[in-house]
Amino acid sequence: MVRVRAPELPQNNVWLNTTRPLSLASLKGRVVLLDFWTYGCINCLHVLPDLKYLEQKYEDNLTVIGVHSAKFDHEKDTENIRQAALRYDIQHPILVDRDFEVWQQYTVRAYPTFAVIDPRGYIVGFVSGEGKRKFLDELIEKIIHEHQNQEVINLRDLVLEQPRSNTPLRFPGNVLADQERDRLFVADTRHHRILITTLNGEVLEIVGTGQPGLTDGKFSEVQFFAPQGMTLDRTTQILYIADTDNHLLRRVDLHQKAVSTIAGTGEQSHTIYPHGGKALEISLNSPWDLELVENCLFVAMAGSHQIWRMELENSTIATYIGNGAEGCVDGLTTQAAFAQPSGITIDQKNLFVADSETSSIRAISLGEMPEVSTICGSGFLYGFGDIDGIGEAVRLQHCLGIEFTNSLLWIADTYNHKIKTVTLDGICTTILGTGKAGHQDGEGLNSQFFEPSGLSATQTHLYIADTNNHAIRRVDLKTLSVTTLKFPNLCAPDVCFPTSTKI
Repeated sequence: MVRVRAPELPQNNVWLNTTRPLSLASLKGRVVLLDFWTYGCINCLHVLPDLKYLEQKYEDNLTVIGVHSAKFDHEKDTENIRQAALRYDIQHPILVDRDFEVWQQYTVRAYPTFAVIDPRGYIVGFVSGEGKRKFLDELIEKIIHEHQNQEVINLRDLVLEQPRSNTPLRFPGNVLADQERDRLFVADTRHHRILITTLNGEVLEIVGTGQPGLTDGKFSEVQFFAPQGMTLDRTTQILYIADTDNHLLRRVDLHQKAVSTIAGTGEQSHTIYPHGGKALEISLNSPWDLELVENCLFVAMAGSHQIWRMELENSTIATYIGNGAEGCVDGLTTQAAFAQPSGITIDQKNLFVADSETSSIRAISLGEMPEVSTICGSGFLYGFGDIDGIGEAVRLQHCLGIEFTNSLLWIADTYNHKIKTVTLDGICTTILGTGKAGHQDGEGLNSQFFEPSGLSATQTHLYIADTNNHAIRRVDLKTLSVTTLKFPNLCAPDVCFPTSTKI
């Protein structure tokens, strides 16, 4: 068998989470696991728990290095990658492979891909995709056993622990406004909790301990793991939550102040073909956003690139549309394909989807034979840009949020740091944001955002989850004046309730 020596890692690139660049020569004696990833890819995010497991199990012998090879222009920026590392609690070293130099040297073809390098610097394993923990675990254990008499280098002094933000909000992913009862629901995503405030920011309730986990019960004891989208049944006063990293749907009884799980097993599904069954017996795959239509919950299932539907009356859930392939294909149920659908809204006749990996806005006609069409955007995987216009000429960049109000679709064009509107016949116009990351209040195109992700509107205002600014922004729909909502007396869980538990 021919042994292949691993190409050396570049020393002149930007490195994060380490005091200095790492070389394979300096890592001689350790097993090295290269993870080729990009932070906007849901599949790449799914493997982070596997990497953390392996790092902790083999901390004396294994070095994990994330090779960040961006597929969107926005993901090439060092500060954006740094923010992603903070958001997802990534503490292993990251090599910024801005020009795909390392990607090409290792002949990588897909996200995520893992290259395993033995203590002598040879590639001994190469595998792509999710669900590879067992394979990597067994291979690493075997390599360590075969090289157990070799000296192992201690790199603990090289790794920098990411500082935790103590801001009152931490990477909020979504927001839901209830004008009738003067309430705002905020998915404080990386504080793993839901806030209930007035529309002016007065905190009414905090749902969740602030520690990641899976616990049902009273508001003070319940746990979530990176919650995202929400929808409200205003008649029954039930709030539904996409508990994304737990791969669950949760039900919040606002009268009883209690939370229960209504769909999912707590384990990520790796089945992409259309299927369904009893809601609590079917595993889900990163549910990202929700929309309530009569007695049905529609789910943007980002991880499986599909739209699902849950029948609340009989507690069943199933794929609604999307064949599980990742792409932008219009048509009927078995033909249609999405690519990481992340936002969902409705105008009573159609569902509208922010399809993030194709940077497109899609429409789904409701009925016995649902059909998908593309309203505007690139129409192909990883097609992106920043161009207003109509239909296929429009270019967005990794859009995550969408809200229908006043006969318009409002879009969080996340990687372009803008808010745009789209008419139902596909005319796209930039309304807010300079296009540069920043935090600036003001009117219209003078305002600035930093990866806005979630939107919700009342008759008079638009609320924006301005994720990387750790803020909720409010827009007067008449004047297009943007202000930052204040939350008096709100603090981070670790500040309000100090704990030794490490997230």
